[in-house]
Amino acid sequence: MASKIAFTPEEWNRILESVMLSGMAVTAADPSGLFGVLKESMATGRTLLEAKADPTSNELIRSVVSAFETSEGRQAARHEVQARLKGVAVGDMKEKSIAALNEVSQLLDSKAPADATGFKTWLRHIAENAAEAATEGGFMGFGGTRVSEAEKATLAEVSKALGIAT
Repeated sequence: MASKIAFTPEEWNRILESVMLSGMAVTAADPSGLFGVLKESMATGRTLLEAKADPTSNELIRSVVSAFETSEGRQAARHEVQARLKGVAVGDMKEKSIAALNEVSQLLDSKAPADATGFKTWLRHIAENAAEAATEGGFMGFGGTRVSEAEKATLAEVSKALGIAT
């Protein structure tokens, strides 16, 4: 079972970054205003809390959740995301996020094969929760659809980047 010690510091930061980028890919695919973006961002935090309480979470997921419980871990993840997306147009954030998820997928396959599938499935779950957090296309929170077509397409892209079937 993999944990932080299985990775170099740079690789570990990329693993942490993937948690934020999985939700960010969906948010960037179809931004839903300030409150929608906040709801989608908070969905990632809720998914971290769920994983902490889930006894079936694998060792790698538990290690990542533990890292996010520290200011150092959260700061490392934010730093990686900021470095990756600095100067990137909003329209290109989805593609950058998905490319990073593909890189993490390959890293997991090589360094943590026993935990890779579970971790990738969890990243996909984070993206799904972000997609379902806010309605799209409504007016002031009323109407609209739970998951837009753009978000559905992005979820498929996330799954493909992570190498998992949906």
